[in-house]
Amino acid sequence: MSDKSPFEAAHKGDFEYVKSKLELEPILLKQTDSNQRMLIHWAVLSGNVKLVSYLMELGSPINPMDDTDMNPLILASSAGHAEIVELILDRCDDVNHKNQQGHSALQYAASKNWLEVCQLLLKHKADVNIADERGSTPLHRAASKGNIDIVKLFLDIKDQLKINYRDVYGNTALHNACGEDRQEVALLLVENGADLEIKNRDQQTPLDVCSVKLAKLIKNKVAP
Repeated sequence: MSDKSPFEAAHKGDFEYVKSKLELEPILLKQTDSNQRMLIHWAVLSGNVKLVSYLMELGSPINPMDDTDMNPLILASSAGHAEIVELILDRCDDVNHKNQQGHSALQYAASKNWLEVCQLLLKHKADVNIADERGSTPLHRAASKGNIDIVKLFLDIKDQLKINYRDVYGNTALHNACGEDRQEVALLLVENGADLEIKNRDQQTPLDVCSVKLAKLIKNKVAP
């Protein structure tokens, strides 16, 4: 144990070990590893709320970025640790921070189906239409994965949601849902006004990328 890295210990949520190391070397609180990650980066991934709270109380930075511009909020959101996400949000300076690929905390949470995390992020003014470097929004991600509860959450704020937002390939969230045969999501999007006529870069509408079964279900839904 004596040669154990404090960063490794933080990743494993080993509160007592990290605490003992910091008591001996307080400077560790703001040091970084080879990935430019601080203890708090690894601690949020561990899910250990006590450890994260302790680091914050000692004065750990809340928003440091690693070598890919990932910050603790993005890491905690991606891991689905809602209680830690809430702790960070109370002191976070940018809920819409993006990493080098343009991915935000909300995009990761939407993709991984972390409903409570998405709710917390939206409560703290996360941009529901935030887009990554490929133009993909949280709705694109949730629709592609078939994460129906996340899609419903976004549709609850239809006044803000750009349901027909197109990525760099011209695809809307409905294109994604249809292409992945996410039938429940596709029908819900159509019911809420998703455009069936929008063509992507390959001149395909959502119906063009549907399975035969889903296309029939959609046509039945929109039939007068």
